[in-house]
Amino acid sequence: MKNKTTRKSGLTRREFAGAAASVSAAMIVPRRLLGGVGFAAPSETLNLALVGAGGHGAFLINEILGQARGMVGVNVVAVCDVDEKRASETTVRTDPFHAVNHAGFKRFPKASQYQDFRKLLDREEKNIDAVVVATPDHVHIPASVMAMKMGKHVYCEKPLGQNIHEVRMAAEVAREHGVATQMGIGNHSSQTFRRVVELVQSGAIGEVRDVHVWCDQAWGNRDRPKNTPPVPKHLEWDLWLGPAPHRPYHPAYHPLAWRDWWDFGNGRLGDIGIHAIDLPVWALDLKAPLTIKAEGPPVNPESVPNWMIARWTFAARGDLPPVNMTWYHGGKRPPLLKETNLPDWPIAVLFVGSEGMLITELEVVPPRFELHPKGKYADFKPPPQTIPKSIGHAREWLEACKTGRPTTCRFDYAAHLTETVLLGNVAYRAGQKLQWDSDNLRAANCPEADRFIRRESRKGWEL
Repeated sequence: MKNKTTRKSGLTRREFAGAAASVSAAMIVPRRLLGGVGFAAPSETLNLALVGAGGHGAFLINEILGQARGMVGVNVVAVCDVDEKRASETTVRTDPFHAVNHAGFKRFPKASQYQDFRKLLDREEKNIDAVVVATPDHVHIPASVMAMKMGKHVYCEKPLGQNIHEVRMAAEVAREHGVATQMGIGNHSSQTFRRVVELVQSGAIGEVRDVHVWCDQAWGNRDRPKNTPPVPKHLEWDLWLGPAPHRPYHPAYHPLAWRDWWDFGNGRLGDIGIHAIDLPVWALDLKAPLTIKAEGPPVNPESVPNWMIARWTFAARGDLPPVNMTWYHGGKRPPLLKETNLPDWPIAVLFVGSEGMLITELEVVPPRFELHPKGKYADFKPPPQTIPKSIGHAREWLEACKTGRPTTCRFDYAAHLTETVLLGNVAYRAGQKLQWDSDNLRAANCPEADRFIRRESRKGWEL
């Protein structure tokens, strides 16, 4: 990185010649939105800032730019990462998405480079139109809210935030400022998810009163490290902590393992659970839950559980019956699997209807589904397609920036989904069955749960 410069304010920034990075297959969309409240006429370009330029951020920006092909063009003009080394790496992935990823500092050498997103937003306010947030969970909302309050469009990775209070706030800020938003759960735009939603809503398996969601992964249940190794020279540790309480650096947190710690992530439920529970929330039009309870190993105040079973109850919605939804991870499974010939997939969603069952696997790309019992559905004639094919999850957002057209995972939906999911963790940590008062954002029967619903940010990181 180039040498830091100091302004009279005492803040520093990394400046690079040329504010705009030339991107192959480049395209550019609008500086400001069109149509709808808060939307202005579009310009010919959309200048992006990437917050979280290493690791998953490198993959995400590849996806966004790939889906931008054929549009007018997109510029990445500013990038930010607290870890200079990870933000400058090239990684090779063997999954079906993308083989090679150049992290943001390396891929966009002409873009302005920062380690503090607050300085990026302050100094680049006039140069950027939209922000992509791909940080650990605990920084999602601070970066997103600051950007939206400046009138910038935001694409934020899932989950929308680290706690329920802040995700509710993000949805309110997005509405207030009329910006285009999207939460990064790409399966929502898959044809498989859309077909499953159509089948469930058409009554193909009858009335659905029970849903089971599971994930094999079993990470977590760790104690805080006792040793305090030195902070690597390439890492700004205090910036990595952001709004979280201060603690000494340790590689047990960064890179990669931050999801295992309550201060930074939300475990398997807040990770895979967002992807998977999106399907029943969408297909069954689930509103705020009535009750939530959870069980797992003894609660560790530092780290997430390596197994958990969480249960939500939902009220009837018009002609739709009440629903019970159960989440399992760490090798746990619904007893129903032992009683049937259903496939024991590692990550799956099972809808149990009055006439049959539908199971969807999320471990494969794209997801797949089966109707059961197979004999009953051998000659089944599926209903016609009613949900239009997606133009691409990132493309939806880019188009929304240009036209003001709503995205499918805009922050009001994303906040509702994230809130629903994270309530499983709140119930587990509180150790009680919660009676959820959505209007007042509280557990009516458990005031002590409030400390898991909201957090106090460190000084300088308040929202």
